[in-house]
Parts: sequence; C-alpha cells; structure tokens
Amino acid sequence: MDSVLHASGRFGPRTLLITTAAVPLTGWAIHAVALHKRLAATRKDPLTGLLRRDAYTARARRLLARHDDVAVVMVDADRFKEINDRLGHSAGDTVLASIAARLTAWAGPRAAVGRLGGDEFAVVLQMPSDRRALRLEQLVRMLHTPVTLDGDRTVDVAASVGAATPDAVGSRDLSALQRAADAALYDGKHSGRAVLATAAHVSVPSVNGRRAGRPGTAMWGRAA
Repeated sequence: MDSVLHASGRFGPRTLLITTAAVPLTGWAIHAVALHKRLAATRKDPLTGLLRRDAYTARARRLLARHDDVAVVMVDADRFKEINDRLGHSAGDTVLASIAARLTAWAGPRAAVGRLGGDEFAVVLQMPSDRRALRLEQLVRMLHTPVTLDGDRTVDVAASVGAATPDAVGSRDLSALQRAADAALYDGKHSGRAVLATAAHVSVPSVNGRRAGRPGTAMWGRAA
C-alpha cells in the first residue's frame, strides 16, 4: 500500500498538470475545428454547395494567373421564374441545385465554380482551344437535361451559356472576361447554344454586361 501511495504521490501532481493543460488544448482544438467549418460554410452557398462570390473570385483569379488555357463561362437559367411560379420554390431550389451539380461535374475539381446570385453561375477552368467547341457543346447538353423533382416528376430546363477566353478578348482581367462572357450569353439567350465572346463584347454598354448584342459570334450547342 505504501508503495502505491508513494507512486501516486510522485506522479500524481505531474499527471494532474498534464491533464489540466490538455483540457484547454482539447477545447481549443474542438473550437478550431468548429471555426474552420463555419468559415468553410461562409465560403459556400448553402443551397448549391458552390463557392460564394468572394471565394469564387479569389479562386478564379488564381487560375487566371497560373494558366494560359483558361476560359470564363457564365451560365444563366432560362425561364427560371416560370418554374418557381408554376411549380413552387421547392422545385426551383431543386433546379438550381441540379444546375450546380452539373456544372461541378462538367468543370472538374480544379475549376472555380460559383453561384453569383439568383440563377446566375460562373465557372473558370482550363479549356484548351482545340477542345472549346466540344466542351461547350457538352455543357449545353447537360444543362438541357430534364430535372427530376419529388415524386418522380420531371421538369424541362434550359440555360444560356456565354464563354470568354483571354486570347479572344485580349485581357486576363476577371471582370473584363466575365463582362464579355455575360454579353455573349445574352447574344445567344434562349437559343440553346453557347456563345464565345470576342473583343467587341468587352465594351458592350450595359449594366453587368446584360444587353443582347453583337452579331458574328461563334455559337455551339443545341439548335433553338
């Protein structure tokens, strides 16, 4: 018994000290994990899981700085208000989440995919010039695939797509590329085709590039 008490007396305070020190450390670790999760949540849109505007912008600019063969793609859901009005907001949310999932699958893990607001999305990804037409056609097909709602109902969906590349636009500035891609998108609005911007789309006089505009643009995708 004496030996047990002796050992307990010898190691007890040290053990107590280590245990006491470990408690706040463990608490801080738990707090840090929770904080990290909260910070990650603020970077992503809760409905679609895509990057919010600020997080998307930061990632998009890094991609533009590191790679030459990049494209900026703007996507706008067609007749989305009609879906909300006719089928309800739950159906509208399902459509937005489906568009986000398709964009993520199409773009791949290295891309910047963001929901800029409402039914407007943006993607920045590597896209070699010899694959632009094929990749944009693929995206248009994916975005025109009907969406399954609750109860196995389906709804026809569509989206307009505009793309811009530094070599075509003459700029690597994200804002200029998005403006050109958005103007190109409105050139082909409701056409079922993706439109590739030219340098002329950069100077389209409109708010946020939203003005239908200029003939002579390259178009890929489904026939109207």
